[in-house]
Amino acid sequence: MNSTSPYPGLQPEGTSTLVGIRLSVMMFLQFFVWGAWYVSMTGWMSVAGISGLISWAYTVGPIAAVISPFFLGAIADRFFATQRVLSAMHLLGGVFLIAIPHVVGGLASDTPQGFMHPFVLLALAHMLCYMPTLGLTNSLSFHHMSNPEKQFPIVRVFGTIGWIAGNLAVSLLPEGDKSPHQFYLAGGAGLLLGLYSLSLPHTPPPAAGKNFSVAEALGLRSLKLLAQPSYAVFAVCSLLICIPLAGYYAFARNFVEHVGFAKPTTTMSFGQMSEIIFMILMPAFFARLGVKWMLAVGMFAWVVRYYLFAAAAPGLVQWMTLGGILLHGICYDFFFVTGFIYVDRVAPKELRGQAQGFLVLITQGLGLGLGAQAFGLLKSYATTKSEEGVETLDWQLFWTIPAVFAFLVLLLFIALFRDRVRSPGNHVTEQ
Repeated sequence: MNSTSPYPGLQPEGTSTLVGIRLSVMMFLQFFVWGAWYVSMTGWMSVAGISGLISWAYTVGPIAAVISPFFLGAIADRFFATQRVLSAMHLLGGVFLIAIPHVVGGLASDTPQGFMHPFVLLALAHMLCYMPTLGLTNSLSFHHMSNPEKQFPIVRVFGTIGWIAGNLAVSLLPEGDKSPHQFYLAGGAGLLLGLYSLSLPHTPPPAAGKNFSVAEALGLRSLKLLAQPSYAVFAVCSLLICIPLAGYYAFARNFVEHVGFAKPTTTMSFGQMSEIIFMILMPAFFARLGVKWMLAVGMFAWVVRYYLFAAAAPGLVQWMTLGGILLHGICYDFFFVTGFIYVDRVAPKELRGQAQGFLVLITQGLGLGLGAQAFGLLKSYATTKSEEGVETLDWQLFWTIPAVFAFLVLLLFIALFRDRVRSPGNHVTEQ
């Protein structure tokens, strides 16, 4: 084995370095596709006159997150090699993205708004193709690793880099993130990844010959873990804290532009840059804080982020806005990554996969879905219309409400969650 390789232990199909590079390119493109339109689309939506659809545009991802386990469990994991499913999904998803400017650009201005709007339906079609690939890229990577705990972070960090690259690429378009060409960029990257996936190491279907179970696909058999009070608190708080998270994804880009940043999507990418830094620092924090306080710090970062946004709104204070964006690394890494580690710790071996799937279902699915709709209502509540018909959004009120909500969730978590810790003498205590 090449001891200087950054991918130690990756053995299948040639040298460890070669396989690691191939998986890293896959991860880069996987998240480039997402980063090249998901944050920036609100800039284009404003120009296209469909900003009223923002809450629906950010609801289709959670809907797809709920549906994708059925596809993975019933089809992808049983009948087809993983790299071929990846190829088909990305090729089809890329076509849907590329179709958006053509379809929406030809619509009449009086096209009915709402879930049945062609833009929302095309975005949903893309996300139904894209969401299953998030799990498939992970499972393909794990299949070709001998020590995933050490090797996977090296590969996965290229996904974050890909998201940043997608943000920056959109900002370089002639009209920036208000350009419809962002969908060509993202869709083209999807087509490229679809073709590239065919070159990935062969990965046979992991569940070939096994019977499909709806309960297993949704992780419902892991519900027995809710009998543990602290796990139940963790699950409920995870769902609740993702409701205010939806506002960041859906409306932070427009707020950043409102505050005065010339390239809002580029500015938003600083959040992913901080994610890389805090991912590297996580082991040191974890050793000192433990599960409970890692999760609590992650939640508290949500509170501080929205407080900074609310405080920045009246005076258009850019340093406060940027500070809120930079907290994304703590918000995501300390809460979500720690959450996955906590579930892996408390779930029995035979339920770990289902428990992780259930966590994704209640956070990325239910939590973000409820949040997207809630923020649509909040936007209407915080918007006033002048006699001339000019609408003004009270950004301070808009961000204060989720800050308070996140703070209440934090208090609930701190008061009720107890982290079970095993001492050297094999005694279990709670913190």
